[in-house]
Amino acid sequence: MSRSPAPRRRATLASLAAELKVSRTTISNAYNRPDQLSADLRERVFATAKQLGYAGPDPVARSLRTRKAGAVGLVTTEPLTYSFSDPAALNFVAGLAESCEEVGQGLMMVAVGPSRTVAEGNSSVLSAGVDGFVVYSASADDPYLQSVLDRRLPVVLVDQPRDVPGTSMVCIDDRSAMRELADYVIGLGHREIGLLTMRLGREPLDGDPSATVADPNRLESKLFHVQSERIGGVCDAMSAAGLDDKGLTIIESYEHGPTSGGGAAELALQTNPRITALMCTADVLAISAMDHLRARGVYVPGQISVTGFDGIPEAIKRGLTTVSQPSLEKGRRAGALLHSPPRDGLPVIDVLPTDLIRGRTVGPPG
Repeated sequence: MSRSPAPRRRATLASLAAELKVSRTTISNAYNRPDQLSADLRERVFATAKQLGYAGPDPVARSLRTRKAGAVGLVTTEPLTYSFSDPAALNFVAGLAESCEEVGQGLMMVAVGPSRTVAEGNSSVLSAGVDGFVVYSASADDPYLQSVLDRRLPVVLVDQPRDVPGTSMVCIDDRSAMRELADYVIGLGHREIGLLTMRLGREPLDGDPSATVADPNRLESKLFHVQSERIGGVCDAMSAAGLDDKGLTIIESYEHGPTSGGGAAELALQTNPRITALMCTADVLAISAMDHLRARGVYVPGQISVTGFDGIPEAIKRGLTTVSQPSLEKGRRAGALLHSPPRDGLPVIDVLPTDLIRGRTVGPPG
């Protein structure tokens, strides 16, 4: 009975160097710094590596040696599906991915959404093999932010929370952008205004995820800086026009689904039937509200005006009056700040410009 051949030993960088009678540095350069070798020598290295079954440098060993993981961690507290379905978030992720590709880094989604426990989320943050973190639109009381900071890696925050020591930020001036939009609406004669806002707290009020009249305590908490500032922009415009901002009907939409804006619009009009303009802190809410109103025979802007915020493609296509923000550029800038931090080591606050788009969905009160 013939004996089975002994299993072939796995080729290593050292054995490949010995086979080619070159140094181990030469083999390493063929994979990591190909410009250091002639084309002929590189081809001989790769051909012999294939013959011996050498798969290339061990990425784990290389990361331990260089202390570089070769990836950026994107922390988002929304469900992962949100990052690939919400147009503004999707544009941001695309911009961040583009910046990573430019420097040869990967992008790792660090899952800390609502489907995971806090312990599971913290474990994901602490074990992520990344060289730095981009935190996208987290609340001021986010339970994972401290875990991110504890890693002592470069961190760039996007939109919120604000004023976190040692971190750079990419954002827009939400308050002034919304103020400009509200000035335009009020200037056309609107006095009874409903404001549909995204969620104001990490958990729904009383456990009810449907649209609710905004709770004063949640409004005062300002845990979600972006929404608070956009609400503040409308209040500023009303005060400047001599209107009592306490008469503003604010509806919080905890969920951000395709019908969320419709439910919020209906509740706003039930709360104050005199409303002539619905302002929304996101285009997705405005589009949903318009669809809801149209299905009930309410015409925009003939009977009621509607505005959004973000400037997503569908909003522009439908002629929505909105504020356009550079979501793609936000991602690019966040990546650039992470990959090339300032030499003085001081945090950078990068405030990007916005544009008011006067579409077809706003007119004088009907």
